[in-house]
Amino acid sequence: MADEQGLLFTDDVSPLPSDTGYRGPTACNAAGITYRQLDYWARTGLVEPTVRGAKGSGSQRLYSFRDILILKVIKRLLDAGISLQQIRSAVQHLRERGTDDLTRVTLMSDGASVYECTSNDEVIDLLQGGQGVFGIAIGGVWREIEGTLAELPSERTSTDTSSDGAEGDELAARRAARQTG
Repeated sequence: MADEQGLLFTDDVSPLPSDTGYRGPTACNAAGITYRQLDYWARTGLVEPTVRGAKGSGSQRLYSFRDILILKVIKRLLDAGISLQQIRSAVQHLRERGTDDLTRVTLMSDGASVYECTSNDEVIDLLQGGQGVFGIAIGGVWREIEGTLAELPSERTSTDTSSDGAEGDELAARRAARQTG
């Protein structure tokens, strides 16, 4: 799934192994969004789970720390009145650009557009130009999510594949155990 979507940032800033993820309800809790929003954003490609995507009925999406960080930033932008179309543009720009140190990026907005600032001078220039209305320091959001996720359950993806080809399918594993045992 991550290969199709492309990671928002290519640097290795995630503090967790790539096979560790968070289920949808945990991601919603940490990002402060509804499950309906999460599902819509995954189906429309805004933020797809990079640890494990949904593979049919009953499968669980798993979101990485980085995915949840993006969800939280999107939520803050929405709360500030930024349109989902503008947010999609900003997320796409950041995906294409990448960054060496995400924690030094501040997203600023004038209520219509989103600007990326990587230095104090850029923030000041934007404010002096009368354009900036609010800012989101991603480093602060990062630390906030780290604290929230430390108290919430994570899970590892299963590397073995059951006979029907569904990776990590708990129901299939139980059926197989019942038939053999």
